[in-house]
Amino acid sequence: MPASPDRDLDALLEAAVTAAHAGGAIVRDAFGDAHGVREKGPGDWVSQADTASERAVRAVLEAAAPDIPVHGEEEGGERAARGWLVDPLDGTANFLHRFPIVGVSVGLIDDGEPTVGVVHAPLLGDTYTARRGGGAFCNGRALRVSDRPAGQAILATGTPFRAKRTRLSDYLRVFERSLLTFEDLRRAGAASLDLAWTATGSFDGYFEAALGPWDVAAGALLVLEAGGRVTDWAGDPHRWLTTGDIVAAPHAVHEEILDVIAAASNPNP
Repeated sequence: MPASPDRDLDALLEAAVTAAHAGGAIVRDAFGDAHGVREKGPGDWVSQADTASERAVRAVLEAAAPDIPVHGEEEGGERAARGWLVDPLDGTANFLHRFPIVGVSVGLIDDGEPTVGVVHAPLLGDTYTARRGGGAFCNGRALRVSDRPAGQAILATGTPFRAKRTRLSDYLRVFERSLLTFEDLRRAGAASLDLAWTATGSFDGYFEAALGPWDVAAGALLVLEAGGRVTDWAGDPHRWLTTGDIVAAPHAVHEEILDVIAAASNPNP
């Protein structure tokens, strides 16, 4: 008898956890002693730990599910309707500065929707997991997004280092309106963990733009399975993976973030 869809996802989730831990072990061992560092673009760094972690993650995933292609941030790979998206060291700049907020992100996408997600924080000892319809967890503890009102919300965000020349002015308007609308903002520097901490309720939402799909594939599923909402900046729930512009939050705060973005985009109606 063929495996049920849920059992299939459970097995793939187990493989993703094993893969993320394999990559995380390399990141942890290299922390504080990075080698082979180069700049891919302004503010966009890669080290030997990034590539070694990606190869370790890829080896586990390909052994567990050889029919599912793997696409990593550093070495690429096939993209298919159903495939893995891997960020082997999310927060490389943090890593190089010995700031321990880094993650290994492993997400499975099926026809544009996340179905399995693992975010491992190797320097903090936390592993966040989710599969479609199965809830979200941290180290086995069930997660739920926050229920704070918008005026008391603290949001995570990031600066558009990949698109500073074209989008910084837009960001500054959104930042200003966010600080007037919400209690405060935080910038940790690792999108996967920003999303994981939104799923835990530590953050009350997260927004950023110009990200890669590997940055958000796993973390977005954590938020969805913890009861939150994920869209792009226009409110489309199907385009955040392709646009790279993401808003993830509990439903009420999510609406407030979209309103802030819309108002900042049209400051003089």
